[in-house]
Amino acid sequence: MSQRRRRSLALLTSGVLALPLLTGCGAGDDEGGPAAAGQDIATTTRDKVADGGVLRWAVDSLPDTLNAFQADADATTSRIAGAVLPQLFVLDAKGRPVANPDYLEKAEVIEREPKQVVLYKLNQQAVWSDGREIGAPDFVAQWRALNGKDSAYWTARNAGYERIEKIEKGKTDLEVRVTFAKPYADWRSLFSPLYPKQVTGTPDAFNEGARGTLKVTAGPFALGAIDKKTGTAALTRNPRWWGKQAKLDTLVLTAVPRAERPAALAAGKVDLAEIDRSGAERIALARRDAAGKAGKGGAGAGGAPAHGPGAAVTPAQATLSWANAFGTDEEKAAQEKETRTKHTEAVKRYADEQAALRGFTVRKSLEPAYTQLAMNGASGPLADERVRRAVARALDRQALADLVLKPLGLPAKPVGSHVALAGQQAYADNSDALGGQDAKAAQALLADAGWRRGGKLTEPAGAKAGPESAPQDDGKTPAGPGTGNDGLYIVGEDDGANGEAAEAGAEAGADTRAAGDAAVADGERDGVSPVLAPAPFGAQQKASLLAQAAAARTADDGKRSAARDGDAADPAKGSPAPAPAKPAARTSGNMLAKDGKALTLRFVLPAGPGSESLRTVGERISQTLRKLGVNTETIKVADDSFFKDHIASGQYDLALYSWPATAFPATDARPIFAKPEPAADGSLLVEQNYTRVGTDHIDQLFDQAVGELDEAQSRELVRKADARIWAAAGSIPLFQRPELVAVRPSLVNAGAFGLGAPRYQDIGWKKAPKAKEKKK
Repeated sequence: MSQRRRRSLALLTSGVLALPLLTGCGAGDDEGGPAAAGQDIATTTRDKVADGGVLRWAVDSLPDTLNAFQADADATTSRIAGAVLPQLFVLDAKGRPVANPDYLEKAEVIEREPKQVVLYKLNQQAVWSDGREIGAPDFVAQWRALNGKDSAYWTARNAGYERIEKIEKGKTDLEVRVTFAKPYADWRSLFSPLYPKQVTGTPDAFNEGARGTLKVTAGPFALGAIDKKTGTAALTRNPRWWGKQAKLDTLVLTAVPRAERPAALAAGKVDLAEIDRSGAERIALARRDAAGKAGKGGAGAGGAPAHGPGAAVTPAQATLSWANAFGTDEEKAAQEKETRTKHTEAVKRYADEQAALRGFTVRKSLEPAYTQLAMNGASGPLADERVRRAVARALDRQALADLVLKPLGLPAKPVGSHVALAGQQAYADNSDALGGQDAKAAQALLADAGWRRGGKLTEPAGAKAGPESAPQDDGKTPAGPGTGNDGLYIVGEDDGANGEAAEAGAEAGADTRAAGDAAVADGERDGVSPVLAPAPFGAQQKASLLAQAAAARTADDGKRSAARDGDAADPAKGSPAPAPAKPAARTSGNMLAKDGKALTLRFVLPAGPGSESLRTVGERISQTLRKLGVNTETIKVADDSFFKDHIASGQYDLALYSWPATAFPATDARPIFAKPEPAADGSLLVEQNYTRVGTDHIDQLFDQAVGELDEAQSRELVRKADARIWAAAGSIPLFQRPELVAVRPSLVNAGAFGLGAPRYQDIGWKKAPKAKEKKK
């Protein structure tokens, strides 16, 4: 794997590709504009935060390693590192890196010629938990571990460290001089986190010693016990911390799957948890019901629950259930009673959880990540840039942002950059390099690429343009209604895709098709997409088959009538052989085709909980492409299969997933958009460019940017690279992901952090108001 190897493999619980948090841009003022959404963390001054207490914070899983520079590091690794290890630069509320005064008095480039030299002046009080000063030996050990020269170190990345020529002590023990062999614009990205030399000094310590424990730390918290059985990692207040003391006694990171978080919150297992939209809605309903108690809300007709397990039960269903439970059929009655008991328990459990969820509130912002439509340009129709551009220009990105963000009360503005988010200095809306939504322009691009409506089809029925279809069901999730894995549905093939061959049943199927079209129209008006519902297609197939059967019966009746009239009664006369039927020519009808193949794209989406918004967006995109004449095969796959078996391996045409924001795009965005290169074994080296779309010019712009020490010029080169990425149309940024965090209202300086990094020592519980304040 190349030196710019992926920072970590995908953490794909809901279509998100995870990278470590601390990756950002340089100091500056107004470039990038305001952040799309600010932090929502109940900011409170430290004098109003109580000393002591425990915070239980939900995480996706306990980390497999505590070494943030290993390939299996994840978001929890980064969270622990942020609380217990030196972070020389941290991200502010706009996602911009700023020097951390707890560790640095100053850090700056002091020489540019003949070589770049950065001087770090360390906080004179900064010490490791064993009492040793943080200093040059720690910098040297980390550089040697990560510069790529010693293959005994199992490192996931070495970006930037390979450019360093030497590291030495300055005039005092508190100064560290770093000399670069090649200029490096993103020098602020280095040494965050900084590990003690005990971890990075030898390959054995680096590879194994820091996977399960960190014996030496230097943050506001120290690492306590990690309990795999209870799924918890405890961080305790560091007694050697020289900065402002942590307000909390203990921070307990607790592994809770996202689907289980509302129940965990209600049970008191966690106090703070990032949740999905359904969890946020449950908390909103709980608070609404609490406010509307005493008969004003919280119940449906006849006293039935307004939401939850019992909400969908109609009076008629309830009556029938009671009749079956107390009927004369003993076996049926026993089964119904068992069902009723389980239902009653579920209703009670839900009601108890809702009562507990009233004690939480939801803090909202936008994550430091954006959702994109990825188009695989390695082969098939999307290898043609004109087709990719047509798909991109058909999209209404504003409507897709509205679909996801407006119901949550969050700003809904499409992301205009691949390399930064609004607020970050490198951000600029470069989408004009591709062009805005324009259906006519999209149609013209497809026509120029040779795709025509009503084109003759010579491929076998069910075949598609492009590479062979991947398995429709990877077998890792159940299939069927209500499971979240409804398998495959081809959008557009129920819209004249079979051309004249389908016209034999057109008359019989006209009413059915009209009903189906009306359903689509109604769905669009109601904001509910019917794209994945197979009913209209199935109904049309049925009508067509009935028409063919009717035609066959008519021919049969004619033969029998002729026999009765004696025309063929004498076997000796024989019967003339029927003329061979000329097969009807198949055309693509209202959909697009070229070289005998229909334009059909495989659209791969994750099927798991938490990915509902991705699937909703996918449906809307499929509808849009259908109007353009493009078929889509929607394939929903298990979360653990989505990335490795489809995105990374290239087994898709269209996909939706998210990239995290980076404050250092010259370094971090380069491998994501690098031009794929052929390997010696004939495979394609794509680094992190899973769309397989790239150009030499884009690579050159990134290479220039990363070596440009004029920060403004470096950012301008990155923006030029972004404009080229838009023009290549391999990935289309859609919207910044919503960040929804459930917290107890008394928890302060925590919640939806947006683009910024947590300041762990300031998180705590708000002091109770004094008696005089209560009276006021």
